[in-house]
Amino acid sequence: MPPFPTAALAEAARLTRAGRVAEASDLIQRTLGARGTPPPPPPRQPPAARHGARVVDIDPETGAPIPQQGAPGSDTAANGLKTDIGEAMRGLLGRLGAKGPRHAPSARSHRQPRHAPDPMPAGARFVAGSFAGEVGSRGYKLYIPAGLKAGEPPPLLVMLHGCTQSPDDFAAGTRMNVLAEEHGLLVAYPAQSQSANAQRCWNWFSPADQRRDAGEPALIAGITREILREHGADPRRVYVAGLSAGGAQAAIMGLAYPDLYAAIGVHSGLACGAARDVPSAFAAMRQGGPTPSTDGARIMPTIVFHADRDTTVHPINGDQVIAQSGAGGLHRRVEHGEVPGGHRWRRTTHSDGDGQVLLEQWLVQGAGHAWSGGSPAGSYTDPRGPDASREMLRFFLRHRLA
Repeated sequence: MPPFPTAALAEAARLTRAGRVAEASDLIQRTLGARGTPPPPPPRQPPAARHGARVVDIDPETGAPIPQQGAPGSDTAANGLKTDIGEAMRGLLGRLGAKGPRHAPSARSHRQPRHAPDPMPAGARFVAGSFAGEVGSRGYKLYIPAGLKAGEPPPLLVMLHGCTQSPDDFAAGTRMNVLAEEHGLLVAYPAQSQSANAQRCWNWFSPADQRRDAGEPALIAGITREILREHGADPRRVYVAGLSAGGAQAAIMGLAYPDLYAAIGVHSGLACGAARDVPSAFAAMRQGGPTPSTDGARIMPTIVFHADRDTTVHPINGDQVIAQSGAGGLHRRVEHGEVPGGHRWRRTTHSDGDGQVLLEQWLVQGAGHAWSGGSPAGSYTDPRGPDASREMLRFFLRHRLA
């Protein structure tokens, strides 16, 4: 994708902040036309979801949702999803990290879940916290299960939500709190602020947010260390995972803090360094970023989930996450399966000489940009996929720092 002129982008952002959305849209269209850039082709539509599963992709050009047509029982199938130019422009600028108007995401661009989340068992807590450090502050939610074993430090999992999501939404969709009760672990959900990104995306494409002890990595690491200190979690069993922009940020955290996280999970995300600015971010989302490189350090245990019909983040990005984690020289094994009544999948594992699986990659066939096996209580989930939450926890709990 040719770079979008910085001056034009800045002017479009200024017009949008001033409420002159139509002029901003016209400016972008004229700039694209002057560069001879044809309009993007209509996005591929995944097959209709069954059982009323609410799965939505987001168009990387506009930030507008792409409904899956014909899903039984879906209000998007019945009515379509109409997004006016103002919402599309705000979505675009939000995805670019522009400081647009401070407003809550539109109900039309991000419909609220229609199902109640799983109730918490007696004795469990889902508490709000806040971390402040030299580079800023962020809020978070922390799930403390009822079934923690006395005197045994629990593992800690840090979950990074996707664009427009919140900790509560992400917890409901992944059902990770339910699994925390089964396995006796703490789950933290850092919250991206709307002042940092209008659509609450983690700024994975910004060089300032791709380094250790700087920007958003420093904030997420600070939250992690604060919970370790205050709640007595096991420092050898700390993990980080995320969806989409959160998945890309999880890949950054694994590379920047291999001494803090024992393993990472990247769902529908991108490798660290896949983009260095806004134009390269769009290019990476469409076709992958530059070939990732490793520094020869230890292999970061990594589990990847991606769908082959993801029209938001191309599945080649999942391959690049695995390559960046250090797949060279490991034993590769491929197996196939199918969820009863759901999607087919392919799982590729990479093991060391002792047979320990260090890298694991799931490709979900026929699915879109959504958390595989998630609950319709949260946004951007596909209940028909293999259970990414359960598989990630299985993988994580087999790894610990030396």
